Amino acid sequence: MAKRQADVVICGAGIAGISTAYYLATRYGVRNVVLVDERPPLSLTSDKSTECYRNWWPGPGDAMVSLMNHSIDLLETLARATANAFHLNRRGYVYATANPAQIARLAQAAAETASLGAGALRDHAAGAARSSYRPAPPTGFENQPDGADLITDRALLREHFPYLAPDVVAVLHTRRCGWFSAQLLGMLMLEQARALGVRLLSGRVTAVEQAAGRISAVRINQAQGETLIETPIFVNAAGPLLDDVARQLGVALPVHSERHLKLAFSDHLGVVPRHAPFLVWADAQRLPWDDEERAWLEESEETRWMLEEFTPGVHARPDGPADSPILLMLWDYHARPVEVVLPVPLDAEFPDLVLRGLSTMLPGLRAYWGRAPKPRLDGGYYTKTQENRPLIGPLGVPGAYVIGALSGYGVMAAPGAGDLLARHISGQALPDHARWFLLSRYQDPAYQALLANWGASGQL
Repeated sequence: MAKRQADVVICGAGIAGISTAYYLATRYGVRNVVLVDERPPLSLTSDKSTECYRNWWPGPGDAMVSLMNHSIDLLETLARATANAFHLNRRGYVYATANPAQIARLAQAAAETASLGAGALRDHAAGAARSSYRPAPPTGFENQPDGADLITDRALLREHFPYLAPDVVAVLHTRRCGWFSAQLLGMLMLEQARALGVRLLSGRVTAVEQAAGRISAVRINQAQGETLIETPIFVNAAGPLLDDVARQLGVALPVHSERHLKLAFSDHLGVVPRHAPFLVWADAQRLPWDDEERAWLEESEETRWMLEEFTPGVHARPDGPADSPILLMLWDYHARPVEVVLPVPLDAEFPDLVLRGLSTMLPGLRAYWGRAPKPRLDGGYYTKTQENRPLIGPLGVPGAYVIGALSGYGVMAAPGAGDLLARHISGQALPDHARWFLLSRYQDPAYQALLANWGASGQL
């Protein structure tokens, strides 16, 4: 058995684990770090992302907005230092609705989020000065507004979003939002960390050992045999396997996983302009089946659910360079706890359902019904806590830490979360929002009361 020594061992070379190693090495001088993963870096969940980011988050409190603002600050700093090597843009998210009753709800949610630090809300109603709305450029991120623009002026909607359904009555364009290449970002951080001494080890963590009540070593099964790494600090950054790894320490985490599928679709007809922002349909809907299709779906219990009302949130964005025809399409309509199975099971009906759902917002996509090009489908898992806030900090055993439950926001939160955990490990001062992400928050009666009230209000 080979023996090694490290100051920190991180289980998981996804974007969260890599970010933690990066900030330990580059900011806080902790460089004898070993990243352990039985898969290639960034290949379990991080490469299944839509690679988007936003600082637009609900309460209670400003913890998520604060975390994301810091994470975006770090993204922008790294983009400036590398000539934007990972293609960070700031096109924004556009939430569209055809339901007049949604306008007041969008305005209320936007005002609340603005009050938490996401930036001011600008109202563009009929008759308002049109020059105050600035469309987002397709590339870059500098010198752009933050906050959000609520547009209800129909003329302004048609001018800037002619590809949306004609019955759209409002869009909320959130501005400190966009996307980037998570693979390029992750590999850039990994390369810089390795240049400072961080090591990447291919293998599976089989045991985390303790001595005198704290972490002492990590056993790793490698192709060439077993390796023992003596270390005082172990980080669980195992993504959807987070709870499995925690149980090696006798700790059960309050997390569950939901299956998440993503579709890469060739929009060769150019229905969605290549400069479009991230597009989200804010309304629940029933899918547009014809009478024959509806009758066929009604016949079987296995298909009847496709006639029911689907949740809001079907979304899409252009992917790749300006001459790419690819759209990424997603809809987490089957968000429910599932057992983590690898590789992720895929649904044959998913492409058709997502295409039909998006056609409500983007009617030009109906040209593909029955003649859509063959899509590329992949999937991962959203691992989350009940209130959908991450776990970042001590794991309950001295020397053990966790970074995970990053749900559908792992890529965007990774710099901020990795920096926060590196602060915990290296003994740096912590920001105010750090307490919201500790595992120990669930032992706080005040937090338990908050969760009860939050759940009763329907915000969980």
